[in-house]
Amino acid sequence: MSEELACLDGSTAPAAETTIPVTDEGFLRGDGAFEVIRVYDGQPFALDEHFERMERSAANLRLPAPFPRKSYEREIPALLEARGGAGFDGCLRLVFTREGRRLAITEQAKLMEERVRLGFVTFAPTRVLDGVKSLSYAANMLCSRLARERGFDEALLVTPHGRVLEGPTSSLFWVDGSGTLCTPPLEDHILASITRAHLLNLVDVTERPVTTEELLGAQEAFMASTVREVQPVAAIEDREFGETGEMTRKVAAAFSAHVDDVLGRR
Repeated sequence: MSEELACLDGSTAPAAETTIPVTDEGFLRGDGAFEVIRVYDGQPFALDEHFERMERSAANLRLPAPFPRKSYEREIPALLEARGGAGFDGCLRLVFTREGRRLAITEQAKLMEERVRLGFVTFAPTRVLDGVKSLSYAANMLCSRLARERGFDEALLVTPHGRVLEGPTSSLFWVDGSGTLCTPPLEDHILASITRAHLLNLVDVTERPVTTEELLGAQEAFMASTVREVQPVAAIEDREFGETGEMTRKVAAAFSAHVDDVLGRR
């Protein structure tokens, strides 16, 4: 089955036919939590970690209804089986709104550029949303559009003081002049990415801040996320990186092998 499916509070239907009331605060105000989980051969990767982060997001947003983890755990296997079981390779989106509605939606994995060109966009993190993956993503999506208007594939978020943070939906990694793999620290108010956390456990990474000037002198760089996995950076502004670097290839191979190990695909 190729049609995207949605499970709304236990009822499964084609995603295009699934509805929620227009009065739901998740729709009206972006007041809710969400997660996107990569699914390989019908198996969701790092599902427990996504549940845990979503539960924290719901608690930090002070959503009144208890987070329905048990309901999700009961409904997701049936939804993925209906979507194609072991034949489904894509994504699973979970949404939980202030009104207490829960959604699980199967999606095709987005086709990403093999290598991405990044443009700086000034961005000020919203401190009150630290540790929250909320439905309020308008600022992130606008940053992507602003970068594309300038001819880039994606944005790289930079504070007004010139400190580089992350992409709108992905984490930044770079290799500095000494050959050290680095990534910005969580203290810079970036998202506690699950893919980022896995990479920190797989390879040696130094967490430290970076300025735009220093980053433009990096040897290589890549972005990481649930959907992108490990995506090489081709350019940042007018800084071209040439072919994909050795460190990026090493990390991409390590992450791919890690996914196979976790899911028992070897």
